[in-house]
Amino acid sequence: MAQSTTHTLPPPFNSSSTTPKPPLITQGAEALLYKTTYLTPSTPIALKHRPKKSYRHPTLDTRLTKARILAEARVLVKCKREGVVVPAVLGADWEEGWLACEWIEGKTIRAALDGYLKRDVGEEADLRGEGVRGLMGRIGVVLAKLHGIGVVHGDLTTSNLMVRQLEREGDGLESLSLGENREKGLEGEVVIIDFGLATQSVQDEDRAVDLYVLERAFGSTHPQAEGLFEEVLRVYGESYKGAKVVLRRLEDVRLRGRKKSMIG
Repeated sequence: MAQSTTHTLPPPFNSSSTTPKPPLITQGAEALLYKTTYLTPSTPIALKHRPKKSYRHPTLDTRLTKARILAEARVLVKCKREGVVVPAVLGADWEEGWLACEWIEGKTIRAALDGYLKRDVGEEADLRGEGVRGLMGRIGVVLAKLHGIGVVHGDLTTSNLMVRQLEREGDGLESLSLGENREKGLEGEVVIIDFGLATQSVQDEDRAVDLYVLERAFGSTHPQAEGLFEEVLRVYGESYKGAKVVLRRLEDVRLRGRKKSMIG
C-alpha cells in the first residue's frame, strides 16, 4: 500500500521539537504507525495514530476511536500482566487518537524466514534445522500463552510476530560463517504485535480461526516452508491444556476454508 506523507501527527508529537518528522512505518485502513520517541529523546516507541475520518459523523468517529484504542490498550496490558510477550503500553490519548507502545528491536517472522530461506545458487534451506524448528516452537509457546489467558489476536500473520534479537557481548556478526549468520537470524524472543483486532474470548472456535489465519499466512508468504507450521501446532498442543479441542476445531475450520475455496 502506498504510504502517505501528508498526515499530521497528533499532539504532543507534532511539536517543533519533533524534527525531522518521524518515519511512517506502515499505513492501514484505520491507523498509521510511526517510529518516534516519547517521555525522553532516547526512548523509542511505536506510535499508532488513528486520524479523524471525515466520512464518519464526528460523534461516531470519536466513539469508535476511543473504543478501539481502549480495547487494544487493555488487551496489551492484560497480556503483559499475564506473562505474554507483547510491547508495553507507554501512553494513550483517545481524544487525539493515539497509542504509544514499546518499540521492538528485531525483525518480523516473515523477514526472518525470508533471510533464512534465501539461499545461494545450489544451496537449499534446511527446514529440519534446530534453529528454524526452535523458532517455530517458540511461536507455538507464545500462542499457547495468548490463548490460555483468553485473548484472540484476530490478525495473526508472519508480519505480526517478531523476533526480538538478543544482544550479546562481543557479538561479531562479521565473523560468523554464512550458515551461522542465517541461523542467528532465527534466534531471539518471539513477540506478538499489532492488537488492533484482538478480542477477549474463551471460544475454542475463535482460537481455531486464529491458528488458521496464521497457517494461511505461512502458506501464502513462504509456501516452501508451509510444513513448518506443524511444529508450531505440535508445541502449541503441548503447551496449552485446552489445545486438543482447539486443534479439532481447526480441522473443521480448514474444511470450511477448502469448501469456500472450491465454491469461489
